[in-house]
Amino acid sequence: MTAQKGRDLLLKLDNDGSGNYQAVAGLRSHTLSFNSQSVDITHQESTGAWRELLAGAGVRSASINGSGIFKDAQSDATIRQIFFNNNIVSWQVIIPDFGIVSGPFQITSLEFSGEHDGEMTFDLALESAGSLNFTSI
Repeated sequence: MTAQKGRDLLLKLDNDGSGNYQAVAGLRSHTLSFNSQSVDITHQESTGAWRELLAGAGVRSASINGSGIFKDAQSDATIRQIFFNNNIVSWQVIIPDFGIVSGPFQITSLEFSGEHDGEMTFDLALESAGSLNFTSI
């Protein structure tokens, strides 16, 4: 992957389950993390006492963190409603020249902040809540 503009990493939401993803906020920073827990199967006879891991086992997950400004009152209301209803909805992350990750996520953190001489900002954390799809672009 060549150098890319950070603003080209996009986060979109499918709020009604129609498969129609819409950007809901003006994110200024984003992070997408993939995680995989390992299953340790080391035993007394492991060669050289080196740790052994069980392939294909464990739990995989993804986390998305973002901060920015809401682009309009509707996007603000949508995010708040999803959080307070504790809903799991489909989100999509577009990574330029890499691919698209989509699937169910739950908002696990929603924070608002602001300076007296600046705009109101928010921080958002999402955790995967099911199987994710990856499509190369």
